[in-house]
Amino acid sequence: MSDSRKGFLLGFLGVALFALTAPVTKLATITPGFAGLPPVFISFGRAAAAGFLALAYLLVIRAALPSRPQALRLILAGAGVVIGFPLFLGLAVQHVESVHAAVISGALPLGTAALTALWMRERAGPAFWVLAVLGFLLVVLYAWLTGEGGFVLADGLLLLAVASASCGYVLGARLSREMPPEHVISWILVLYLPLTIPVAALTWPQGPVAPVAWIGFGYLAVVSMWLGFFAWYRGLKLGGALRVSQTQLAQPFLSMLAAVPLLGERITPLSLLFAAAIVATIALSRRAR
Repeated sequence: MSDSRKGFLLGFLGVALFALTAPVTKLATITPGFAGLPPVFISFGRAAAAGFLALAYLLVIRAALPSRPQALRLILAGAGVVIGFPLFLGLAVQHVESVHAAVISGALPLGTAALTALWMRERAGPAFWVLAVLGFLLVVLYAWLTGEGGFVLADGLLLLAVASASCGYVLGARLSREMPPEHVISWILVLYLPLTIPVAALTWPQGPVAPVAWIGFGYLAVVSMWLGFFAWYRGLKLGGALRVSQTQLAQPFLSMLAAVPLLGERITPLSLLFAAAIVATIALSRRAR
């Protein structure tokens, strides 16, 4: 099997694992009438738990220490995937359904591809940028139409989550050219332990928490925050970040489908229409490079 095909398949596996992040975050988060976990604790706690697993993994395999320049870039990547994305997403899903969040996250493939073109110097022609802007405008229009009389704070938080993830994905993809992709996310998590441990301790839930919230937290820590990146970063390395980032096409649909049994949410025709339109712009952008 060619590296390109392996990269595509690993990328899709990573997307399938990440697709559960929005509905599972909603499932684990405290909301009126549900004894869930505080969003700040979920964000930092899952990174701390994953950081301990990553540390054990790196010690067992005797991984080489990153250089100082690499450590700096690892910290920058972590600002996006360890802090920014989980925190903004967790705050947003307190106020909107995960189906709504899934459609807004449809801008993620475009953001990742655009930053790949800029930072990794992979070619992108004028048509690509036109379609990138069109996809972003569709996201903005959807947020306007489904908000209470316009945009809501959650939409801004979701767009910040998308921007954070895009930056973290591309920086991680660049580092995966210099070290094993599994080491990239593991060192990111370990380097952030001095921050994630104390914040998680300070925001530890004070009251009772529903067991299902802890189960969701476990998935977010082990899979969304750590193991999913094993497949994702290796896929970006083998198949090329610009091409493999397009596997995120499926993420909004997979997130929507997961939200129905997990949360009892309903997929509205408008959500489905906009998700399909966003996916169409991304598919066309791939051909436009």
